[in-house]
Amino acid sequence: MRLIFLGDVVGRSGRDAIARELPLLRERYRPDLVVVNGENAAHGFGITEDIFLGFLAAGADVVTLGNHSFDQRDALIFIERYPNLLRPVNWPKGCPGRGSALVDTPSGRRVLVLQAMGRVMIEPMLDDPFPVVERELEACPMGLACDAVLIDFHAEATSEKMAFGHFCDGRASLVVGTHTHVPTGDHQILPGGTAYMSDAGMCGDFDSVIGMEKSEPIQRFLRKLPVERMRPAEGPATICGVAVETDDATGLARMVAPIRVGGRLSQAIVSAWEIEVP
Repeated sequence: MRLIFLGDVVGRSGRDAIARELPLLRERYRPDLVVVNGENAAHGFGITEDIFLGFLAAGADVVTLGNHSFDQRDALIFIERYPNLLRPVNWPKGCPGRGSALVDTPSGRRVLVLQAMGRVMIEPMLDDPFPVVERELEACPMGLACDAVLIDFHAEATSEKMAFGHFCDGRASLVVGTHTHVPTGDHQILPGGTAYMSDAGMCGDFDSVIGMEKSEPIQRFLRKLPVERMRPAEGPATICGVAVETDDATGLARMVAPIRVGGRLSQAIVSAWEIEVP
């Protein structure tokens, strides 16, 4: 099975790039499932219902969120309507929405998609993600109740992300980090067969400070005082993410590769999936 995960979409630049490039990625690589992190899609802070529906129209099957899940207050309401819009699964009991979804693919396979959020150097402080995800994996074991497991781990610290990847090794197809907006070069298959990448990167303008127009973040570093609300940079975006191919018998990863399309960063294609055009 082919899985594609795309990192945090930041502002209009990122949204426009998703609308333009995701249909082409679907046509080029023919993935069974596409997951997009959309927590910075609404002017850098949260997501609206229209933006979420736009991602689905572009080809996303599931949209994950993160620490900005409810920055747009309407999300507290509309998240209940969509089982494929996921906030962190370790949000305390009583939070609207859900943190996991069992998705049926057109090929008849089932994929468990989870999002969890770390606790190191990130707010709000949620419940411990390790035991929460442990319960989710036990309730829907790969190879028995589902054919693949994809986990978006939204966290700041690379140490916490790496620990979480090894914690899930052998029980998930992919553990991919989000939140820091910078694509890492450590994509690998862990010893137990789980594909891992510390951060997928963002879908946004990299002539920026993690997707935000440069002047205000620089001002805050210089003077330690906010002057104005930060706003997303609006130059051409780079689509950043990761591609994974799983073994149909086990759900474990057989191949993992970065994706980078457009914008300023060096491009990265999934050479193992290149399809010859007649």
